[in-house]
Amino acid sequence: MSAVLVVNSGSSSLKYQLLDADTEEVLASGLIERIGSSTGAGGDQGIATHTVTSAAFRRAESALADGPAAAPTVLDATSTIERAIPDHSAAFEVMLDAFAEYGPTLDEHPPVAVGHRVVHGGARFFEPTLITPLVEINIDELSVLAPLHNPANLAGIRAARKAFPDVPHVAVFDTAFHQTLAPAAFTYAIDAALAEAHRIRRYGFHGTSHKFVSEAAAAYLDRPLDELRQIVFHLGNGASATAIDGGRSVDTSMGLTPLEGLVMGTRSGDLDPAVLFHLARRADMSTGDLDDLLNKRSGLLGLAGVSDMRDIQAGVARGEGAATLAWNVYIHRIRAYAGAYLAQLGGVDVISFTAGVGENAPDVRAGALATLGFAGIEIDHERNAARGRGIRVISTDASRVTVLVVPTNEELEIARQTLDVARA
Repeated sequence: MSAVLVVNSGSSSLKYQLLDADTEEVLASGLIERIGSSTGAGGDQGIATHTVTSAAFRRAESALADGPAAAPTVLDATSTIERAIPDHSAAFEVMLDAFAEYGPTLDEHPPVAVGHRVVHGGARFFEPTLITPLVEINIDELSVLAPLHNPANLAGIRAARKAFPDVPHVAVFDTAFHQTLAPAAFTYAIDAALAEAHRIRRYGFHGTSHKFVSEAAAAYLDRPLDELRQIVFHLGNGASATAIDGGRSVDTSMGLTPLEGLVMGTRSGDLDPAVLFHLARRADMSTGDLDDLLNKRSGLLGLAGVSDMRDIQAGVARGEGAATLAWNVYIHRIRAYAGAYLAQLGGVDVISFTAGVGENAPDVRAGALATLGFAGIEIDHERNAARGRGIRVISTDASRVTVLVVPTNEELEIARQTLDVARA
């Protein structure tokens, strides 16, 4: 049974999934953290968790039974490994050891391709791309636009190509889905020659998620994708909104970097650029200080001292002023983008919420759309409050706009795009 391996490599972590190439079932997944750890006095150990899913267990039992006999219900099994993980090559060794020891073995499920998440493709990459030495060079050059992400993505690619040298490796770019933006949407109103020289424009991010969710929404509603005007809110620790017309991204909230747009866990989102000049002059803050402020000490954390929406909601319930303000700013910004994208699309047919907050915070969904009744948006509060695991409608039957919760699955989308390239 062939499989596809999906890799998401961060600066100090590596996430992976092994999916059946035909059924799209997840056979195993894992998270390796504290890459860069070392042994010795005071040295931290790396930690890896490897989960074998019930689907893999059922397949193994069926194979032992020499046929598709009904197998009993089996729960996922998670194992933990602790050891020094000095670099990404060592992380891949840990992953391979986990497959060998805990299963499913890669001999039984050999990867036919490896898909890699790459955050920034600039204006060079607008579709999933077979990785070659030249593509690696381009990803490296684009690190200037994503210094926290692309170098880590590239380290994972190089380690994976060393571990799996005989299968195709495919890069799937977060920015690719947004390459359909028109110049009016991606152009910043600054000196044109300077912008061209330094590749300054809106690129957008979370594209893999926005693509998956918009297509899943159309399939769930059994409506042609090319006939739908959609707004997707990807609300997690990082958050973005995208206006999608006929399956094409026409506007998105993140810009040159993932800093612009909605209020996030630790990122400010939209900000008057003059704030930076003011802080540089009056607070004697350096470029590095300002970068750290906006990316790591702003957003919900900057306003309320906590970055998790659950903690914000608990603070609101206790009547804490800082948490209440953070909540109001967060909701205000989402409403602003909802209204802007209603105008850009000339109306909307479907609004979807996804990612950790979008999928699990009914109060956020209700608050975000509470003022949009004029556009035919009506939330059914019982449906919105009900818990569920799959796609579900949370609007009323009378609502002119269908509002959905759509669990995102970026790994599956990467696997699909990887196989399309590998099989071409």
